[in-house]
Amino acid sequence: MENKELVPGLCTMLGIEFPVIIAPMFLVSNEEMIIEALKSGITGAIPALNYRDTDALRNAIRKIKKEINGPFGINLIVNKSNFLYKEQLKICCEERVDFIITSLGSPEETIIEAHKTGVKVFCDVTDVKYAKKVEALGAAALIAVNKEAGGHAGNISFEKLIPELVKACGIPVISAGGIGTGDGIHKMIELGAAGVSMGSIFIASDEAGVSQEYKQACVDYGSKDIVMTTKLSGTPCTVINTPYVQKIGTSQNWLERLLNKNKRLKKWVKALVFMRGMKSLQKAAFSSTYKTVWCAGPSIEYVNSIRPIKEIVQQLQEEYNAK
Repeated sequence: MENKELVPGLCTMLGIEFPVIIAPMFLVSNEEMIIEALKSGITGAIPALNYRDTDALRNAIRKIKKEINGPFGINLIVNKSNFLYKEQLKICCEERVDFIITSLGSPEETIIEAHKTGVKVFCDVTDVKYAKKVEALGAAALIAVNKEAGGHAGNISFEKLIPELVKACGIPVISAGGIGTGDGIHKMIELGAAGVSMGSIFIASDEAGVSQEYKQACVDYGSKDIVMTTKLSGTPCTVINTPYVQKIGTSQNWLERLLNKNKRLKKWVKALVFMRGMKSLQKAAFSSTYKTVWCAGPSIEYVNSIRPIKEIVQQLQEEYNAK
């Protein structure tokens, strides 16, 4: 890990007090979480797809900036499945968010456009090969998604992934996955990470934009209750193994597989369900949604109560400083 001291830590890069990003979480992250993160000396990011349209995205960015000064980011899906990508990127650059986190596609265009306005680009990576590609394109940092991550996880353990990336690349490595304590943050830093991206432990926060039932599930369940499902999008995703998930299963049925392959069919099936009241078809096609199936990672093991973000961060700092 010879280059550990040659790259800046996350605090230096972004001007924050504690090297933590609240990870962008689909349908969970919101402006309130970012504001409280900044007040607590850390930072966070919101998926652009959490907003129905680009005007809502722009308004959210402006709301945060009006409320508090501090660095925050937007997560962009940069492949063809995101029809709003180009407009979202334009807004991020025009509003000058501090950083963009790219996922699921080539970040080349994002990096080129972001650099014009001084916006940093952090790229999700799961292996050295892809990390070196995005570094060559001009990425400012790597989000090292390991196999303990919530949602769409990687395939490599953090013990292996972080040292490999630190050795192979000359830009900061931000570890993502399986972190729920200050001790866990300390371990990542010791391995050479510049900081960490943490999501699941912040789902059970007062500010998170999800139901109390979802938050309480993060308290009641633990790492052993996290399972992989393909029912939400066709891509394996980690979720809490609630009785509902056990009832519907974790593999796509024939109709879900069909609709996942041909998205255009989905609107016609919805129309048919609406017109005919076909409950069996509705159950087969649309029972699995992000409202009924709750994404989370193994780090919910460390969640014991629903608390304000301020308290969660304070505990992380105390545990970290005790090492």
